[in-house]
Amino acid sequence: MPAILSLPLFLLLLVPIALLVARSSPSAFLAELTAPETRSAILLSLLSSTAALLVTITLGTPLAYWLAHTGSRVAALAEAIVDLPTVLPPSVAGVALLLALGRNGPIGAWLHALGLDLAFSPAAVVIAQVFVASPYFIRAARAGFASVGADLREAATIDGATGWGLVRRVLAPTAARSLGAGAAMCWSRAIGEFGATIIFAGNLPGRTQTMPLAVYLGFEQSLDRALVLSTILIAISLAVLVGVRFLAPLESDNAP
Repeated sequence: MPAILSLPLFLLLLVPIALLVARSSPSAFLAELTAPETRSAILLSLLSSTAALLVTITLGTPLAYWLAHTGSRVAALAEAIVDLPTVLPPSVAGVALLLALGRNGPIGAWLHALGLDLAFSPAAVVIAQVFVASPYFIRAARAGFASVGADLREAATIDGATGWGLVRRVLAPTAARSLGAGAAMCWSRAIGEFGATIIFAGNLPGRTQTMPLAVYLGFEQSLDRALVLSTILIAISLAVLVGVRFLAPLESDNAP
């Protein structure tokens, strides 16, 4: 009975995706895949999402470690702020970034005086992706660090591991599955980012047009291109989700 009741929802999730993939013929797929506009959007998406992931890992790992081992009210507030982009509409995130980092924003005006304009540039694509995708890595990394027992940390400290050495040699290897799953989800969310990017970075072909933006524009200019890029994004998302199922530690794995 539960399976029958859940069937309509399952079909709602499955049928539109299946029809979208089936609509893209192999000949049209290959033809659009070789088009300069399509290749440019794919390349920019891959480069920007990878850059966003590297920035997130570099800056987010220390933050995740701090959140995992700090129980103060400040940490609770910081954790809420970190999670906020996951519930904000992406368009709101784009407006916020534009107000802060745009040419007339408090930070953007200072950068403009130095000859650096972030808005509507490739850097803006990376910043928008970091803003919306970094919480997925930080949350997973925090859970991974928190799962490392205090006795293991104390033993490593007695053996001389402190600071970054403790994280690199003990905590990161122990929490590797959580870190890997968080990195995969972060990268997938970054490569699929749309709302914040189109407002903060614009939709400039060859400059800031990522795959999701090209899909949006494709419905007006080239439906085949939109179908090809949509299929690629679906394949990437499915691969990441399947990978996360193997990487993410199950609760039962950590149960005593």
